[in-house]
Amino acid sequence: MGASALMALGMRAMAANYAALQATGNNIANVNTVGYSRQSADFETAGGQFSGAGFFGKGVNVTTIARAHSDFLTREAATTRAIAAADKARSTQLLQLEKAFGLGEAGIASAASEFFNAFTDVASLPQDASSRQVALANAGELAARFRTAAGQIDSIQAGVTLDIKTQIASLNMLSARIADLNDQIAKVKGAGHTPNDLLDQREQAIDDLSQYVQVTTIAADDGTTSVFIGGGQRLILGSEVTPLAAVADVFNPSKVQLGINDSGTIRELPQGLVTGGSIAGLLRFQNDDLVDARNQLGQLASAISGTVNAQQALGLDLGNPAAAGAPVFSVGSLLVQAASTNTGGSAVSLALVDARELQPSDYELYADPALPAGDYQLTRRSDGVQMTVSDGDVVDGFRISIGSAPAPAARDRFLLQPVGAAARNTTRVLDDVNGLAAASPVAATLAAANTGTASVAGLTATAVTPAAAPLTATLTFTNATGAYAWQLRDASNAVVRSGTGTWQAGQPIRSDAWTPATPAERYDWQLELNGVPGSGDVITVAATAFPAADNGNARALLALRDAGIVGQRTVSGVVQAGDTVTDAYASTLADIGVRVQGARFAAEQSESIAADAKEAKASQSGVNLDEEAARLIQFQQSYQAAAKMLQVAQSVFDTLLQTAA
Repeated sequence: MGASALMALGMRAMAANYAALQATGNNIANVNTVGYSRQSADFETAGGQFSGAGFFGKGVNVTTIARAHSDFLTREAATTRAIAAADKARSTQLLQLEKAFGLGEAGIASAASEFFNAFTDVASLPQDASSRQVALANAGELAARFRTAAGQIDSIQAGVTLDIKTQIASLNMLSARIADLNDQIAKVKGAGHTPNDLLDQREQAIDDLSQYVQVTTIAADDGTTSVFIGGGQRLILGSEVTPLAAVADVFNPSKVQLGINDSGTIRELPQGLVTGGSIAGLLRFQNDDLVDARNQLGQLASAISGTVNAQQALGLDLGNPAAAGAPVFSVGSLLVQAASTNTGGSAVSLALVDARELQPSDYELYADPALPAGDYQLTRRSDGVQMTVSDGDVVDGFRISIGSAPAPAARDRFLLQPVGAAARNTTRVLDDVNGLAAASPVAATLAAANTGTASVAGLTATAVTPAAAPLTATLTFTNATGAYAWQLRDASNAVVRSGTGTWQAGQPIRSDAWTPATPAERYDWQLELNGVPGSGDVITVAATAFPAADNGNARALLALRDAGIVGQRTVSGVVQAGDTVTDAYASTLADIGVRVQGARFAAEQSESIAADAKEAKASQSGVNLDEEAARLIQFQQSYQAAAKMLQVAQSVFDTLLQTAA
């Protein structure tokens, strides 16, 4: 081997080790660069040269600067980050929602109890103006707390809408960045070497994209990477981007959904297709958690308002003459929102039938072309129950009125919100203290000659027909076991209706249970007795003679505090009692608390999984300073040895020159 061959070996060795030193130095310089992947110089032998004595090596070549990378670990890191971002976004919003529902004395249940308890004093002194003023003041405070809670929910909704719009804008910027990197990478792909820094930048951009929405990627032969969302929806294809957009909800313009701008046509993506990323977490919170909380609050407001107003209407105020009580609360109209995609001009409206039966849910009315004319599909969104309805049907305490001139067009949709806006619109509409209907319109009198132990435990009106004449009921017990005969007499004392019945201890006597006939009586009522009536005992139920001194309706209003007035259901003809106001509010708090705890646990768990995936990726492609320092010494020594080889080759060459001379 000549001096020139030895010199070539030394030069190749120096160049190779210099490349390794440069790669190692670059690793050390970028140890804190986000998204940087460790690089290393790959070597191969330069081959051998045949001689009579065999093959002599020709040194080393640098084949490329390789990038430490694992497609699997990269995908895992991006996917787990997307899931963690979705869980964190939802958990953060739920914590804000939890603050809208006050606890203890600051809560709605406490304000409701104060309102109902105020009727204790009203019942004690029906004519006392101060007791009545306290009741009205408490009514105003209760309404204010409903509005405050609803206002906080609306504020959270506005924040979520803004967050979604902002994150979609950031996502589109990242998409454009990835498309540009795809273009740059494709242009240098023909050089036969990979542009490591560009690949790192693209990988980091895709990872950042996963923070907003979960994506899948497919690598192309030209070096580009296509990005898809929503189960195959194209987001980035080569250097082309399909931007996302914030689309106004078809029913409520104050809400936005995730849409995609496909060749100028913006269409909404189904929520179920967006399964990860902070946008998915915000959408789930907005479309599920926030809606449920608003409806639960609205159900409570509607139940209190409806039942109090109904009972108020069954009493008499302090007017001269006394009149049926005017409403205490108002929650506004039951809300119906037509889809912006509807083609028909029909109107749909709702009317309250029984506030106790209202459920915490929205409903979607759909003009299904497969159904007969006049029939529509109604879906209760809270549990997905579907039913077929037509104009005038009553569902869950409200009546649906569907316009027929014109009728809804095929596939028209309407969002029915019987309780969705109730809390926001709750106000006290009664300001006159004399307007509180503390008196019952009917009073019971026991005959002085009665021999039994029966006494009146309670008498309340249950229904009123203002156009009917007031009738006097006389109950005459025919034995000591509860059998009685009843008569209804008009103002001239003529008997207009009569019949028989049987009283049982613990069971009320209800006038509406008597066989109906004409003429109708003005009031239906419910009479409760203590003790046992004797044979021949007489009880008379007639119009209250002195309403100013009567407290029957005040006691009925007080009884609403412990009555199951929220969420009553009728199943197979059997009425299932609802919850009391206190229990209903406690259930709402418990539901939100469970969601908060579940979301917090999910966020912590997914964050831990994402951290492990990130660490696994870093162990594969990250820079370890201790390893790089060891490699630096290794390649430095190799470089010095190669330099020594050149020095020896130079010495040999000089010796040869001297010998030749």
